[in-house]
Amino acid sequence: MTTTAIAPHPAQRRILTVLVTAQVLSGAGLAAGITVGALLAQDMLGGAGWAGLPSALFTIGSAAAAALIGRTSQRLGRRTGLAAGYAAGALGAVGVVAAAAADNVVLLFASLFVYGAGTATNLQARYAGADLATPRHRGRALSTVMVATTLGAVVGPNLVTPLGDLARTVGVPELAGPFLLAALAYASAALVLGLALRPDPLTTARAQAVTEDTATDSPQTDAVAANTRMLLLGAVVMVLAQLVMVAIMTMTPIHMTHHGHSVGAAGLVIAVHVGAMYLPSPLSGLLADRAGRLPVAAASGVTLLAAGLLAALAPPHSVGLLALALALLGLGWSFGIVSGTAIITDAAPLSTRARTQGLVDVAIAVAGAGGGLASGMVVAAGSYALLSLIGGLLALAVLPAIAWSARLGAAPQS
Repeated sequence: MTTTAIAPHPAQRRILTVLVTAQVLSGAGLAAGITVGALLAQDMLGGAGWAGLPSALFTIGSAAAAALIGRTSQRLGRRTGLAAGYAAGALGAVGVVAAAAADNVVLLFASLFVYGAGTATNLQARYAGADLATPRHRGRALSTVMVATTLGAVVGPNLVTPLGDLARTVGVPELAGPFLLAALAYASAALVLGLALRPDPLTTARAQAVTEDTATDSPQTDAVAANTRMLLLGAVVMVLAQLVMVAIMTMTPIHMTHHGHSVGAAGLVIAVHVGAMYLPSPLSGLLADRAGRLPVAAASGVTLLAAGLLAALAPPHSVGLLALALALLGLGWSFGIVSGTAIITDAAPLSTRARTQGLVDVAIAVAGAGGGLASGMVVAAGSYALLSLIGGLLALAVLPAIAWSARLGAAPQS
């Protein structure tokens, strides 16, 4: 199917600027809060037995918020959906600080659940970057929004110590300090989006589509515009990338410390991994636009396989090889998320686009939670090498999924 050349919307550059600003702010809150969530729970509960519960609550909250943000954006526009999501994340962060000050575990867990909305919103913002982009520029537009998270994510964890000092001066437990930053960061992101994300990208895209259909006298119904096979493929690509990435990443620090490496060395490897997830996003977007969505999705599976093989075969004492394996893991995730997002945005009709995207992000959050839980069981029953091999081979499932879509005649818009 041939696509007519479409001029970029005049508001697209401004919309990307606003989204990037909000992502830089929210990235700081996201990373700073996650860094100490488990430690805070362990401190309040007096033991490590339930320290994993915050991560589970956070993930469940993120999944629930993804669906709600998608539905809200569908009805009221991206500005309302994203601003409300960040506002909920800020409220959750304030609740965590209050729970720490009152030593109230029930409030802590409830607040962590609400705090998960911040992560969901941070991820959903990439869709807003693609709403008004032309089909040939969607990959680059959404990857621009994604890469903006990097700055905040790098700055946030480095502020843990000064924020702990600040918390003590205001009579709050030290480990609650990063959540003060999270509350401020998420509230600022909500304010930026609420005030400046104008015109709303999704509602404007809808209005533009109606105008174009009227002008050409060839309206497309949802049944024609929707491409179920490609929607399914985009979801599969992103779910597999998230599942494999979280599973291997979660167990790498444990694998390293079990073999005598310091926590600092493990932290360095994870920092390399996080950088490789977000920094190559512009490259992933450019490739998705120039080479096509499907080749980049296939590259995701192959790159994740290479990461799994290298992690499995790397000598446990080699920090360099483990860092390289985790960098490949991050790059494979970037290829998968960017190409999968572009596929979903191409295939979803505007009348249901935001709701569909929200449901896909629910599946991604659940896959991440499942990968994290399963990784510990696989390592306990076998080894880190076995986990890495299984993860790498599982990532290759994207190749038959792509072949299936191509064989049935589905083709991405480009």
